[in-house]
Amino acid sequence: MAKVFVIDWKMCVGCYDCQVGCKDEHCDNCWPPYAEAQPLVGQFWCKVDQYERGRRPHVKVTYLPRICQHCDNAPCIEAAPDAVYKRDDGLVIIDPDKAKGNKKIVESCPYHVIYWNEELQLPQKCTGCAHLLDGGHPICVPRCVDNCHVDAILFGEESEFDLSDCEVMHPEYGTQPRVYYKGGLPKKFVAGTVYDPEAEEVYIGAAVRLEGEAGTFSTTTDSWGDFWLRDLPDADFTLTIEAAGKTKSLPVSTKTEDVGLGDIALI
Repeated sequence: MAKVFVIDWKMCVGCYDCQVGCKDEHCDNCWPPYAEAQPLVGQFWCKVDQYERGRRPHVKVTYLPRICQHCDNAPCIEAAPDAVYKRDDGLVIIDPDKAKGNKKIVESCPYHVIYWNEELQLPQKCTGCAHLLDGGHPICVPRCVDNCHVDAILFGEESEFDLSDCEVMHPEYGTQPRVYYKGGLPKKFVAGTVYDPEAEEVYIGAAVRLEGEAGTFSTTTDSWGDFWLRDLPDADFTLTIEAAGKTKSLPVSTKTEDVGLGDIALI
């Protein structure tokens, strides 16, 4: 049965234990026939990307673990079918003997998770710690999974997981990834603080509405005058704020980044 990774990025606390565990397992350790040793620097077979989103004071930090997607329709296999193969359990492996000198394998990956080892003249990437799965080791899951103390990264049979609310990374690539992100990948937000400049007080319960071709989203300001509109599509919108008989509208766009509007005076 094919196995999958399930990553809940909302649970990730940015401790980098998964990244450290991967390094500990593969640096200075050669696991034939799965992989040669990972270099101490320059490669992250498991990498936690950190994103600072929005603008002060409306800022969120998101951590997104990223590994080989172990695709069913893997471009690296298409680039070098004699050197890259997919196991029955779904893991994609680069044969370190047959792939030697073949940079096409690195260039083929649209996710940029295959690295070039200049010293060994070898393409390298996450193996799903196949040596642990096959070797009867007490740790029978990838090290990134074993090292995650908040269970943000899980690994197992596809049938064990409810994937109904999951998304894959870049489905438009057509690679059919086997790494699923629980609750979907990070979406954009629009946030701000609404206040009355004359009274020098925030507005509590002000109606906030975001409208555009991508839909309508609404909320109210909290006891601090703040509003957060989350899980937004990438689109252009008009933001309208109403309170105490006053209305303010302004254009906002989530096409390129999350939007932190700071203090918004309602006059």
